[in-house]
Amino acid sequence: MNTLGAHNEAMLDIYLKRHGLSKGEIGKVQPLVVPPVNIEQSLRQRQIQVGVLGDILRDKAVAGGGIRPLFTDFQLLGAFSAGTYVMTDRFLQQNPDTAKTFVTGVARAIEWARSTPREEVIARMTEVVKKRGRKEDARPLKYWKSFGVAETGGRITDKQLQLWIDWLAERGDIKRGKVKASDLYTNEYNDYRPGSTSPGPSAPSATTTRS
Repeated sequence: MNTLGAHNEAMLDIYLKRHGLSKGEIGKVQPLVVPPVNIEQSLRQRQIQVGVLGDILRDKAVAGGGIRPLFTDFQLLGAFSAGTYVMTDRFLQQNPDTAKTFVTGVARAIEWARSTPREEVIARMTEVVKKRGRKEDARPLKYWKSFGVAETGGRITDKQLQLWIDWLAERGDIKRGKVKASDLYTNEYNDYRPGSTSPGPSAPSATTTRS
């Protein structure tokens, strides 16, 4: 997985627990940090037994054969937004208009991608990649399906963060009941309203604005 103590490790813990493994048995599973772009190669060279691959990297690897999905986040937890953007309270206080422009723009891009034919979205993203001039490989974009944001306009709800609070509390990283989900985010800067989509996105995702 790409990092320890975060989303992917939580998904692994939940999966193993739901399949009846004890804490002792779960402790025998050794998570390792491997850059996402190297995980497929590590799997094929049998350096690891299971690897976390998401979105385009997963579909590209599966299409190459010899690799099968063990489980997905959706199979485990259903539709939910797993990622957020974060802004510090200081930045929000000093740049409220910039924050609102950014958050609302991302929200519109999310809904544009949701309501636009997949081929058109891929074409727009490919165009963006080429215009950046960074010598990026745009071929994996053909596997793109969605940005994986559950809520309209990327709005955040308590449910999206409570999952991580419960997991951290179970691990003993935080005291149960000490952290309240609603204190961690705000939708105040998201001015998206249905029907107000933008001409097109750059790299949209779920958004939150809280330090």
